[in-house]
Amino acid sequence: MGYLNSVLSSSGTQGDDAPVSGGGLSQNGKFSYGYASSPGKRSSMEDFYETRIDGVDGEIVGLFGVFDGNIYVFLILLSNLIYNPTSRRSSVLRMFLVVVSGHGGARAAEYVKENLFSNLIKHPKFISDTKSAIADAYNHTDSEFLKAENSQNRDAGSTASTAILVGDRLLVANVGDSRAVICRGGNAIAVSRDHKPDQTDERQRIEDAGGFVMWAGTWRVGGVLAVSRAFGDRLLKQYVVADPEIQEEVVDSSLEFLILASDGLWDVVTNEEAVSMIKSIEDPEEAAKMLMQEAYQRGSADNITCVVVRFLANEGDTSNSTSV
Repeated sequence: MGYLNSVLSSSGTQGDDAPVSGGGLSQNGKFSYGYASSPGKRSSMEDFYETRIDGVDGEIVGLFGVFDGNIYVFLILLSNLIYNPTSRRSSVLRMFLVVVSGHGGARAAEYVKENLFSNLIKHPKFISDTKSAIADAYNHTDSEFLKAENSQNRDAGSTASTAILVGDRLLVANVGDSRAVICRGGNAIAVSRDHKPDQTDERQRIEDAGGFVMWAGTWRVGGVLAVSRAFGDRLLKQYVVADPEIQEEVVDSSLEFLILASDGLWDVVTNEEAVSMIKSIEDPEEAAKMLMQEAYQRGSADNITCVVVRFLANEGDTSNSTSV
């Protein structure tokens, strides 16, 4: 299958830790998009994004993604002898020291941003069986990243929430806790599920594979990772898979726009609030900026990245969705 080089592409994270934004319009005029990204209150930036328009077998294809590097929380049990002068006895004081290391996540998020969509559009079944192509591309990208990291004696991980526009089909794939929400007929509809270790099916899968989930400020795989699916995370790979959940939506006149965002937005803004905030904003870049700024003002403690895609001049009689 032949494919053209990118018609229009914007991707990355800011180099100077200043907020960035941008946007564009598809050549066929069927959709416009905008993005906004900021480190927020964090000293480091681990969010990446990709907004890309390609020609594949003569078809204009939109590819959009938000990638959020994982942060590990390690719990170290310390024991100190404390002398009590009243009882004249020594006792043991135990406390948990929480050490947060998020530097590894940026490597994984950047790798996924640079390779996932390229792997996808090269897939021989990208047009004929897009869902299987997406699943294969996710797992292939994960395997290749793990191979690249294996010789480095280090670990890193990333979430991914992506949206692929092919003709009148919108396919949303998700791994981790970045999220995709659409506005259809004026209503906010989540088209992805946050992958958390305490979800019944996710916890069962992890335990069946020999892992465990424990509370450490939040529910974590092995007491370490707060998401149950991710790219990378080599030390937990047996339990933390990169298998995406995929939902397909029909692009018709009822589908107004799509929001892809990292958890820096969703930690402080509900799906309904996000849709309501930008419903009247026609410029998707301005919409993405508003979401980013609102999350910051509400006290989000994380990096904040938002991508908004507006569907233009849609035609169709009914809405429809399927998921796998």
